[in-house]
Amino acid sequence: MNMDASHDQILLTPDPLELAAAVARVTDASAGGIAVFLGITRSENNVDGQSLLTLDYDVHPEMARAQLADLARHARDRWHISRLAILHRTGCVAVGEPSVLIAVSTPHRAEAFEACKWLIDTLKAEAAIWKKEIWADGTSTWVHPNL
Repeated sequence: MNMDASHDQILLTPDPLELAAAVARVTDASAGGIAVFLGITRSENNVDGQSLLTLDYDVHPEMARAQLADLARHARDRWHISRLAILHRTGCVAVGEPSVLIAVSTPHRAEAFEACKWLIDTLKAEAAIWKKEIWADGTSTWVHPNL
């Protein structure tokens, strides 16, 4: 099933994630469906009532890039993927901003949804990307990778 991966995008960046650019990147004439997952830093309070200011993403760049490329290969082995993009922010991401973007195009919508869900779930569980919550009082907490 491993279709042409030459147009895939794997990116770790401190810059804001551009949804329209990612969708344009995965758009392909062979694809009847594009599924997108956009993970946003949500507003929340900790047990002490402090508001979340930002999430701080720490990454082992070489390891994470290799892991994300491996995820893309595994997804291509399971589904008929036309194109895909896996984008993740590094550093501080404020409340309301996207921190991760997965976009997958496939000939049929069901495969796009399945591949997109598998990619984000597996990325969260396996990639060398860690997040720390930064609270209004200046304290911080590391987050379990599956959350």
